[in-house]
Amino acid sequence: MLATYVEQRNGGYYVKGTRVSLDSIVYSFKDGESPETIRQNFPSLTLEQVYGAIAFYLANQTEVDANIREGEEELERSVPPLSQSRPDLYARLQKAREELGKPQ
Repeated sequence: MLATYVEQRNGGYYVKGTRVSLDSIVYSFKDGESPETIRQNFPSLTLEQVYGAIAFYLANQTEVDANIREGEEELERSVPPLSQSRPDLYARLQKAREELGKPQ
């Protein structure tokens, strides 16, 4: 019996039957985490599901990477920079960075 580990819904890829996005697994995998470590980080998944998701990614890397890029670009467009959304907080952070950078 052939198992399917990834499904497409809501414009993205998810581990089938879960709320875990394939993006999450891909980011961890690209950061060099082992399937066992990824499994520990997502306790709702089985090790088989993690390996299945990684295999799906490797077989569909171009398409999945494009989908991830689209999601990142959409997020950047929809979330204004801190300097625009919270100028007071941005100014305090900038001041703190400058103070940390000064020699004592």
